[in-house]
Amino acid sequence: MMTSVAMVRHRLLTGQEIALIDLREEAGHATGHPLFAANLPASRLEQLAMQRLPRRDVPIVVFDAGEGLADRAAARLTGLGYTQVSLLEGGLAGWQAAGHELFIDVNSYAKAFGELVEARVHTPSLPAPEVAALLAADQPPVVLDARRFDEYATMNIPGGISAPGAELLLAAAALAPDPEQPIIVNCAGRTRSLIGAQSLVSAGLPNQVHALRNGTIGWLLAGQTLSHGAQARAPLPDADAIALARRRARAVAYRTGVRHIGSDDLALLAADASRTLYCFDVRQPEAHAAGHPAGFRNYPGGQLVQETDMAAPVRGARILLWDDLGLRADMTASWLAQMGWDVWVLDEARPADWRDGPHQVPLPPLPDVPLIAPSDVPIRLAAGDWLIDLAPSPQYRRGHIAGARFAIRSRLPADLGASAPPLIVTCPDGVLARLAVDDLRAQGIAATALAGGTAAWAGALEAGDGTALSPFVDRYRRPYEGTDAPRAAMQAYLDWEFGLVAQLERDGTHGFRVVGP
Repeated sequence: MMTSVAMVRHRLLTGQEIALIDLREEAGHATGHPLFAANLPASRLEQLAMQRLPRRDVPIVVFDAGEGLADRAAARLTGLGYTQVSLLEGGLAGWQAAGHELFIDVNSYAKAFGELVEARVHTPSLPAPEVAALLAADQPPVVLDARRFDEYATMNIPGGISAPGAELLLAAAALAPDPEQPIIVNCAGRTRSLIGAQSLVSAGLPNQVHALRNGTIGWLLAGQTLSHGAQARAPLPDADAIALARRRARAVAYRTGVRHIGSDDLALLAADASRTLYCFDVRQPEAHAAGHPAGFRNYPGGQLVQETDMAAPVRGARILLWDDLGLRADMTASWLAQMGWDVWVLDEARPADWRDGPHQVPLPPLPDVPLIAPSDVPIRLAAGDWLIDLAPSPQYRRGHIAGARFAIRSRLPADLGASAPPLIVTCPDGVLARLAVDDLRAQGIAATALAGGTAAWAGALEAGDGTALSPFVDRYRRPYEGTDAPRAAMQAYLDWEFGLVAQLERDGTHGFRVVGP
């Protein structure tokens, strides 16, 4: 079944639910896609679909760029029980031929939204040289790093403190209680700096708040140096400061149209089979693992705003947020509402609904395929078999079984060639390996899955690029990751972001509504 480009745009413009799925690997997705296309690579489709596409009768439209992924992916989704799966007529080329915009990079609509916020409400920012001068003064500003903690630990502005997006209001209350204390918010590029700084401004903090203009990219391009390995986390403020922060966040939420519900309303929302409902605990992972309401998966608030396309691929769905203090959920929801989402905050969770441990990712039944014990692998390798590792390329590079060849599942038959020996297939937890072995055996290729995956391997692992059957295109290397990106690439990334507001206007489907402070 085909769905026309016009019908996809109609559903986007009218706010009807639709999941427009780009089946390419992430690096391919980053070369250009429709604004609200979500990247669910065909190689990992079964692992991702049941969590990210929770309603089985949601309209799903899949596409590729001529790689031949769409037909097989549609069949797999149908086999998982999805009832409204279709192919985008003409694929990516059809979208382009109709005269519509393609957006490069990843998380593009969140980044475009951040640029629109700055353009509409003029979020205050300072360039790197001015921030460096302030930091060298007798009374330097507090620098709050709005990225994930692991990103912060990799590289940070000297003296900066980790305060991932939804934690910023709490961090500001703890670290800058004096209204005369300036605050600088940074990320690696622009979006989380702008959204983070604007969050504090919109919440009515009396402090002078600025985003670090262009984040760590701007810092490096200005010739400044970064620190590495920092571990400083913002503490919680006292009870009175938390109460004030909650009132400020709630005021922002109401101003942006966020609604609040209790557990009884949650039950009614969850029972509505006609709508997709995403439930997120927006605290940090360690807090979520210690306990959370049933059915709420963890997505820290700042990352949820940045990565909404990854977390909630069904545009037009409902989103429900929770955290134990309420203010993280309120601030996160305020941004999602401005991005056009139908969003609520859960004000309470009944003790009977409480769950410990991480949220369990739903998976389809795994196929019954031949398995090999880790202890038998060396014998098979000595006999000439190949060991294929389907781990994400960053994980493969961090550590793989000696002799394992990196591969991407959707490319395997073509990349193997005609003369491949029998295969042993592994991946971190063994799930994707079993799915791949089922594919391979259906095509007449001798293959066995490593029982338990690489996690069951008791021996040492090797780091490095190893041997690659497939190119490392499953992961798009962001120009703002690490410190070794070429200066030209960093500047080109900034130039692209500067042009996003004009591209949004040409595209015409965004439905964003920026609310001033």
